[in-house]
Amino acid sequence: MYTKEFEIRWSDIDANRHLANSAYINFMSHTRMGYFMENGFDQNSLAKNNLGPVVFYEHIYYFREVFMGMPIKVSLELKGLSEDGMYFEFVHNFYDYKGRNLATCEAMGGWIDLKERKLTGLPEHMRKDIDNIPHTEDFRILTKEDTRKYGKSPKDLESKPV
Repeated sequence: MYTKEFEIRWSDIDANRHLANSAYINFMSHTRMGYFMENGFDQNSLAKNNLGPVVFYEHIYYFREVFMGMPIKVSLELKGLSEDGMYFEFVHNFYDYKGRNLATCEAMGGWIDLKERKLTGLPEHMRKDIDNIPHTEDFRILTKEDTRKYGKSPKDLESKPV
């Protein structure tokens, strides 16, 4: 399991003096990008292939409070990947210095072509690299239907004549 260590800073806490929701998102993103940069998905490689990761959703479940000054570890595991590498699903867990699970998150996303601004599969060498992320026990091959499993779709505001 890949992990990255962090210390909770003043800027990471909210009005309740515990870790802010937005900080969880930032720590997970930093953990993913840390793994990618250490394993061939650095900015140069992404730019060369005109690729960027996009997140479709992040479902976070909180178990224990996290306070300023506490060291934490954030893990990264691969829960799913489409055959072409277009879609991915990650699991992140937050642990304190005693190894207690503080929170968990399931995040799903995909890769976009930054010129076309459309979802795209990964080049084969990058698809193999991402598949090297440690897998969860319930790892599966993703399909487009998996990205729609919650049935959410946009509902625009109605335009009213002025």
